[in-house]
Amino acid sequence: MQVKDNTFLITGAASGLGAATAERIVAAGGKVVLCDLNESVDAHAQVLGEAARACRSDITSDSDMQKAVETAVALGGERGLSGVVHCAGVVSVAKLVDRKGNPADLDAYAKTIQINLVGTFNVMRLAAAAMAKNSPGEDGERGVIINTASIAAFDGQVGQCAYSASKAGVVGMSLPAARELSRHGVRVMAIAPGVFETPMMSEIPDEAAQALAAAVPFPKRLGRPDEFARLAEQIITNPMLNGEVIRLDGGIRMQ
Repeated sequence: MQVKDNTFLITGAASGLGAATAERIVAAGGKVVLCDLNESVDAHAQVLGEAARACRSDITSDSDMQKAVETAVALGGERGLSGVVHCAGVVSVAKLVDRKGNPADLDAYAKTIQINLVGTFNVMRLAAAAMAKNSPGEDGERGVIINTASIAAFDGQVGQCAYSASKAGVVGMSLPAARELSRHGVRVMAIAPGVFETPMMSEIPDEAAQALAAAVPFPKRLGRPDEFARLAEQIITNPMLNGEVIRLDGGIRMQ
């Protein structure tokens, strides 16, 4: 599959990894539908021009995401929807038992799972159903799904039970989904980023962010969103990448 002249659905596209991926796809001649709850997604689509459409969407909503998929299919014309890069998600930090001896909030845990894991499944199922209707290309390929996991799925830190569990679920879905969708010619991959320069990272203190950057073996800095986008582009164009999770982390292993 090539990026040029194909249409991709990007979630979490108002900023960070999703925004960078949308920019890279448009620069390579592709078209994008940008999904995000943040109203700034409209402005980002305008900056990208005629190749982009904005769709204010909640990834956990059946109707919202069905509308987004239909928008992408329409934008793609005869080619339909060629791929999804799912970047939307939330970070949550909460200890099972806090300093006062209180247990973690169950609703907060469930919300993280609902957005990061159930939301991923929702996007996958609707996009896969649309791509299965595409005419097969070379090797019978009809589409590609790229989900965003996290190194926290493997190296979860204290306070990351909810976040790590949600991202481990994304990892766990990759292979069975790839096996199932192989009969439709749809590949499934996941990227597990390390510490990146995103709005999520801005939520932690500068001192903590600097410590994380210093812990990266090489390059000794936070990852840049375009580096995620470059990997997403490689996955799109390389048909042998399927059913796998790729760590993109500079070699860091969280403690």
